[in-house]
Amino acid sequence: MIITINPKNPQPRLIRKVVEILGNGGVIAYPTDTVYGLGCDLFNPDAIRKIHRLKKLDGKKPLSFICSDLKDISRYAYVSNYAYKTMKRLLPGPYTFILKATKLVPKIAMTRQKTVGIRIPDNRICLSLVRQLGHPIISTSVSKPDESLYNDPTEIEERFGKQLDLVVDGGLIVAEHSSIIDLTNDFPKIVRKGKGDVSLFK
Repeated sequence: MIITINPKNPQPRLIRKVVEILGNGGVIAYPTDTVYGLGCDLFNPDAIRKIHRLKKLDGKKPLSFICSDLKDISRYAYVSNYAYKTMKRLLPGPYTFILKATKLVPKIAMTRQKTVGIRIPDNRICLSLVRQLGHPIISTSVSKPDESLYNDPTEIEERFGKQLDLVVDGGLIVAEHSSIIDLTNDFPKIVRKGKGDVSLFK
């Protein structure tokens, strides 16, 4: 099933409908500012395991998640002054920041080193979903590592069909991965160069 949501002014009624699916353990495809992502409620381990199966991940590969704002991030990760200033400057935007996880984060969503990847995309649809749900949603690209990125919701529905509970159509996007920056200490490390400008960290 596809629901078309206005990317500039997401309709509250449709956002509520998607959030109801997430709240019931559903797995969705939805747009971010970088790629179409697979998402579910951060606090639903069964839904997270379903995403692992869909992407053929072994469960050890961490999945990043979307927070609504910097205050929200500080509930799920330890944020140093340096990290706060950096994120305030760059978010919302096409970055994933790796930070030390707090006890609020379920084990299934963190690495063995107890770190998490956190995003605040510059996309009104996914931020509306997180705000309405009241806590983060998982964010991992729809494609597998060896596939080209999907930027068309119709293709995603054809590819996954009944395996997804919903595809949110937020229009075509220029698909490119986020830049990943490790901010677990005050010496930032570029893990992946993507859509976000990394010149600040060189």
